[in-house]
Amino acid sequence: MNVSRRALALSVAFALCLAAVPAAAKELAGVTMPDTMTVAGKALKLNGIGLRKKAVFKVYVAGLYVEAPSKDAAAILAVDAPKALKMHFLRSVDKGKLVETFQEGFTANAPGKVGSQKANLDKLYATIVDVKEGSVTTYAYVPGTGTVVNRDGKDVATIEGKEFAETLFSLWLGPKPPSEDLQAGLLGR
Repeated sequence: MNVSRRALALSVAFALCLAAVPAAAKELAGVTMPDTMTVAGKALKLNGIGLRKKAVFKVYVAGLYVEAPSKDAAAILAVDAPKALKMHFLRSVDKGKLVETFQEGFTANAPGKVGSQKANLDKLYATIVDVKEGSVTTYAYVPGTGTVVNRDGKDVATIEGKEFAETLFSLWLGPKPPSEDLQAGLLGR
């Protein structure tokens, strides 16, 4: 093999090795989200990452984790498979404001489910506390178990049912998300 063919073969081999390397973690607003997360023994992939802003304030960075990455919000909501949303807060937010924001989001994105999910929504609201800058809250749906609410590395509640998970994830993936940019980021657009 002459030198130019050997160089070409090495270049192709190097390119193939790089293509085999899994996607790296993503960073946004100083927050790095890992490329995978394990939920119920399954490795979920980072579907996308987005920034929640309110007026000029950066509130949190969120990462959406799913088994099969997709840009289709309805498909992600409908599939009965593990999924998780991780929120890393960039500023402190009091409980009252968080509960109010969730209530508005449910009314806008899942109005038909607010009544049937009242007991589960009340259970969710009971898990919400004042958050400090740097706090991390994760909502992880596990089929057959429910949605595990984890705050700063500690499980604080499990809320049963696929319908509740759909209702919860619709906050970010429904027709009226907190912001179009946040939803687009979570969907990897």
